[in-house]
Amino acid sequence: MTIYLNGEYMPIEEARISVLDRGFIFGDGVYEVIPVYSRNAFRLAEHLRRLQNSLDGIRMQNPHSVDEWTGLINALIERNAGEDQYLYLHITRGVAKRDHAFPNPPVRPTVFMMSSPLSAPPAALLKSGVCAVTAQDNRWLRCDIKSIALLPNVLLRQAAVDAGCAETILIRDNSFMTEGAASNIFVVKGGKLYAPPKDNLMLPGITYDVVLEIAAANGIPFELRRIAVEEVFEADELLLTSSTKEVLAITQLDGKPVGDGKPGPMFARLLGLYQDFKREVMRAG
Repeated sequence: MTIYLNGEYMPIEEARISVLDRGFIFGDGVYEVIPVYSRNAFRLAEHLRRLQNSLDGIRMQNPHSVDEWTGLINALIERNAGEDQYLYLHITRGVAKRDHAFPNPPVRPTVFMMSSPLSAPPAALLKSGVCAVTAQDNRWLRCDIKSIALLPNVLLRQAAVDAGCAETILIRDNSFMTEGAASNIFVVKGGKLYAPPKDNLMLPGITYDVVLEIAAANGIPFELRRIAVEEVFEADELLLTSSTKEVLAITQLDGKPVGDGKPGPMFARLLGLYQDFKREVMRAG
C-alpha cells in the first residue's frame, strides 16, 4: 500500500508521525472518506466541500486548494491497485507542545491519505438484511463535523458488534433518531421514504444525497424531517446507507423483526436503482 504523508508518497510501513501531533494528543483534526469506482473518485467536489465544512467547524485553514487536492488524490489512486478503492483523508492541526489552545503562530498541519479496497456488500447480506440495535446518542452537538475524535462512535458501534449486529441506530434525548454510528438511516412507512434533515446532529452523507436524488428522479415519495423514536420501531422497512456499505436493509432491530423480518419492496427498488446509478454515473467519472 502506498500512502501520502505531508508531501510524500511512500509505503505505509515507512510512515512516521510525531507523538506530539495534536491528532494523537487531542484528536484535533478532521477526516473524509471518498469512494473510487473504476479508478474515478466519486463526487470529489462534494467530498471536498464537506471536508471544507469540517475544517471551518474546527477553525482550521485548508492546507490545499481544490485543484491541489484533486491532483494529490488522483496520484494516490494511480499508485494503488484496484479498480474500486476508498480513500481515507486525515488532517490534524499539526505538531506542537501540549497545550489545549491552538498553536500560536499556527504550525504546519499533518496531512495523511491512504487507499483501501472497496467491495460491494455480498449477495447473501443483501438477501437477508442485517440486524441493528438502538442506543442513546450521547455525542456532542457538532456531529456535522467529520472529526477524528470518534470515541463516542466507536463505543456506540461496538454495542452493535457485541450484539452480533451491523449497526447502532442513535436516538437523541429519548425522542428522535439522528443516524447510525457509522451510517445514515432511512425509515419506510406506507410506501414513503423518511430521512432526518441535515443539521448539526448528523453527518451529511454523500450516499444519503444519492439515495434522495434517486428517489426524486424515480417518483419515490420522500420527506425530510425529524423521525420520532416510535416511528423507527413501527417502520415497514429500515435502510442503512454509507459510502462503503451502499444500501442495506435492516431486518431486525433490538432483537425484533422490522416489518416481516425480510428486505422489503422499497429496499429492492432502491438497491436496483442504486446499482444502475453506480454503473451509469459513478463508474463514468
